[in-house]
Amino acid sequence: MEQQYAIEMLHITKKFPGIIANDDITLQLRKGEIHALLGENGAGKSTLMSVLFGLYQPEEGEIRKDGQPVSIKNPNDANALGIGMVHQHFKLVECFSVLDNIIMGVEPTKMGFLQKKEAREKVLALSEKYGLHVDPDAIIEDITVGMQQRTEILKMLYRDNEILIFDEPTAVLTPQEIDELMQIMKNLAAEGKSILFISHKLAEIMAVADRCSVLRKGKYIGTVETANTTMEELSAMMVGRNVNFHVEKKPSVPGEAVLQVEHMSVASKRSKEDAVKDVSFSVRRGEIVCIAGIDGNGQTELVYGLTGLEPLREGKVTLCGTDITRAPIRYRNTHGMSHIPEDRHKHGLVLDYTLEDNMVLQRYFEPEFTGKAGFLRRDNIRAYAERLIEQYDVRSGQGPITHARSMSGGNQQKAIVAREIDKDPELLVAVQPTRGLDVGAIEYIHKQLVAQRDAGKAVLLVSLELDEVMDVPDRILVMYEGEIVGELDPKTATQEELGLYMAGAKRDEVKA
Repeated sequence: MEQQYAIEMLHITKKFPGIIANDDITLQLRKGEIHALLGENGAGKSTLMSVLFGLYQPEEGEIRKDGQPVSIKNPNDANALGIGMVHQHFKLVECFSVLDNIIMGVEPTKMGFLQKKEAREKVLALSEKYGLHVDPDAIIEDITVGMQQRTEILKMLYRDNEILIFDEPTAVLTPQEIDELMQIMKNLAAEGKSILFISHKLAEIMAVADRCSVLRKGKYIGTVETANTTMEELSAMMVGRNVNFHVEKKPSVPGEAVLQVEHMSVASKRSKEDAVKDVSFSVRRGEIVCIAGIDGNGQTELVYGLTGLEPLREGKVTLCGTDITRAPIRYRNTHGMSHIPEDRHKHGLVLDYTLEDNMVLQRYFEPEFTGKAGFLRRDNIRAYAERLIEQYDVRSGQGPITHARSMSGGNQQKAIVAREIDKDPELLVAVQPTRGLDVGAIEYIHKQLVAQRDAGKAVLLVSLELDEVMDVPDRILVMYEGEIVGELDPKTATQEELGLYMAGAKRDEVKA
């Protein structure tokens, strides 16, 4: 008997200027399965799913649902066919409530008047059924990223979608939220939903997916049953070589302090209490210090205070012996600090600028890039961008003239990392530097952080990834509710011990 597929994408080809994003790809999704789509940054995963959701039209190929050819010209067609999508960067109106976002476009009305009561009851019933507990009256900009993602999932369920596409759903979640999402996905599949799950994280694919299809540079490599494969085999399929999952590094030899933080307090925008409370620590030459903690415990505000994005309420920040507590951001950038930001779209890139202009955002005024008359030296900027693109393997359809908005999230991240490390900083503040990156790129970025350390630079890493927290730094400082509650040595600490500190169940007196 022939296998019945919920969705078949047959011989799909999608082209953009300068690049074939999908090159004759066939993907088949069985009913009731979780099917992972794996590939490097820029391999064409999101493009393929955007074709299925009607955001793009393919040049060649056919889509079938339940064995019948279908035409999907836009997302409304996709929704009508029961196909829903949670995008990597959420499509939510930040000043609207959770409920308003869920029902937008399919608002229940009676005689032209909006009927929210029934919609609210349906949303509450769905959230209870699938364990997606959200406050329907909360405003999107006031809730966590994890709650925003639940809102996106409820948008799909509210529309009775049967085919659910998750594009990098765990890229912005905490470990606890990831575990919850994995369980939610299993529950949805058990209910008969068919799930397409784009991810770079091999452990998650092994834990939740039934099958996995691999793309590399726009081409289909193969499909495997996850029960019959290993993470090493998947990574080799994905990047075309074996990947080292462990960070190789020599013991650190710390020198004098590059960054000295004394009694820092930063106000919170969400409550009357400070987000950062009387924090003191130092980062020395030749070491990587990691700030670990569950998301929302003051790490973001701590980094904002260090980099000048928010003023300190109290305290002092010293960089290379100079007090920079009230120094402007440009001064910090030109006097030894680089910052890989948490939110690459808000603080890392100007999305409508070209890649080459983004590469010189903090350096365009230097003589290399601006002449005496004040005009930009375009040839120098182009050559500089091309060097970084080559060195850091930043993949873009039109090279340096590609607009940042059109690049994959992982390649946007690589561009930021390239720009910030190439400034040759004394202190590199790296916040979630591997968020949304594939295993090959993660391996490369970790080597770059260690290389900075070995060159006598100071590295402050802020990460929510437990594997990264345990593997990359020389010291771990744990934040809980705005305070540093513990200092751990990753060579002797366990994940369980780290978890106790992160949950606030254990604390030490930490000396700067």
